Amino acid sequence: MIIVVCGPTAVGKTKMSVELAKIYNGEIINADSTQVYRGMDIGTAKVTKDEMNGVKHHLLDIKDVTEMYTVYDYQKDAREKIDEIKAKGHIPILVGGTGLYIKAALYNYDFVNTDNLDYIDELETQELLDKLSNDDKSVIDTNNRRRLISAIKNNLSDDSQIKDKDNLLYDDVYFIGLTTDRDVLYKRIDDRFEKMLIPLVDEVKSFYKKGIRSKALNTAIGYKELYEFFDDKKTFVEVVDECKQNSRNYAKRQYTWFNNQMDVKWFNVDFDNFQNTIDDVINYIETN
Repeated sequence: MIIVVCGPTAVGKTKMSVELAKIYNGEIINADSTQVYRGMDIGTAKVTKDEMNGVKHHLLDIKDVTEMYTVYDYQKDAREKIDEIKAKGHIPILVGGTGLYIKAALYNYDFVNTDNLDYIDELETQELLDKLSNDDKSVIDTNNRRRLISAIKNNLSDDSQIKDKDNLLYDDVYFIGLTTDRDVLYKRIDDRFEKMLIPLVDEVKSFYKKGIRSKALNTAIGYKELYEFFDDKKTFVEVVDECKQNSRNYAKRQYTWFNNQMDVKWFNVDFDNFQNTIDDVINYIETN
């Protein structure tokens, strides 16, 4: 059995995954593209040691922000972790909001050889958008330059193509999606950002002072906007409002991806009594 806990940002995925891991003797595999980077903790809402509650987590803090890490890399690493966890008799639990990572890990994605397409990295953002199909634009974060480049390289390569991408490679996979009313979700997104704002500023400033302007920092929400503030391109109020709006827009795109790409069983989260949602998920797993 493999359990996937997915859904938009700020909906309770971390807490749900830890509780399920404790119940099913599971180990958690991160499926968030920004949480693989060391030092990007606050803005990515990375699980803390206390929140882990003794549960083993994988593919967190495995790269420096100056290093490249692609969906192809994640596919290889996640599948290795799935095999390792299963070999111990434990349950792999993938948790995160990066839908492409989850699908690449669990479905029959064959990625292209992009060695001869390095010129794509140098294109302007508008040039990248012009090369992207409308279908791709509907499910890819077009504000995320790294994902734009990856998608275009996949489309342009003559060496191979993605095959059978809807063919699930594993048996007994439970796709657990957490959701809530949009107004509730947007308020949670705004409230969470307000709480993380001061430590996030310090976190981003530490990268900025070192002169680091990597793709990881230039594409992650909260980081790219604060860099514009430190560059005196935008006011602090403008940046805060933009971060909140970008987070809400990202949540919309996450819903679109998961609804279009995977057979997700959605659970409306009871934030007043989260145990009720946990019980609903357990009942679903046990009866299906």
